Amino acid sequence: MSPAQPLPAARLLAAVPLFKALTPRTLALLAEACERRPLRRGEWLFRQGEPSTGMYVMIHGEIKLIASTPARGPRLTDVVRAGQSFGEPVMFLERSMLVGAQAGTDALVLHLPRETLFAELERDPRLARRLLAGLSQRVESLVLAMEQLAMASGTERVAAYLLRHADGDSVTLAAKKAEVASQLGLTPEHFSRILRELVAAGLLRVTARRIALLDSDALMRLAQPR
Repeated sequence: MSPAQPLPAARLLAAVPLFKALTPRTLALLAEACERRPLRRGEWLFRQGEPSTGMYVMIHGEIKLIASTPARGPRLTDVVRAGQSFGEPVMFLERSMLVGAQAGTDALVLHLPRETLFAELERDPRLARRLLAGLSQRVESLVLAMEQLAMASGTERVAAYLLRHADGDSVTLAAKKAEVASQLGLTPEHFSRILRELVAAGLLRVTARRIALLDSDALMRLAQPR
């Protein structure tokens, strides 16, 4: 298929784990209603406080989820990558967005309207089970992350973060180091100091945002709270 003919939405959805088990009819109905949202790096998909209109599916690129409070200012809460979905919790609660979503890279996102999803959830129980499973996994990940923030040292948090986001033996930070530091509950200075210590120990090699993991076994030992 030529670049002038983008892949049909049904094929894009069918490649996402959340939708793989759905019937062709359900996929076709969702695809017909979904909207493509191409984004340039730095462009906002939505802002914190805007009304929720549905859920989103990442096709390619990365989206940064950013929460902001008067006391702490903006803080990176998560990075969404290809094959993942987001926006479901506030969609079900019918509340405004708890975070803003900004493109960390050029990206393509599909927007699935709430009304279409609700109608299909009532008709196709497989879609409901898939969404529930996805939300349950996300809750489990959030609980583990909160436990780690509460109990782990800064070095343990950084080691666990690197292992969790590793692609083979390297990690490419999806955001600026200061944003990653805020996600881990660290100051930028503390985060940079930990990276320098891990480099000095021979566990990492840092080149801008790319971090090579030179000793994953040692990092795994460091990631275990004491």
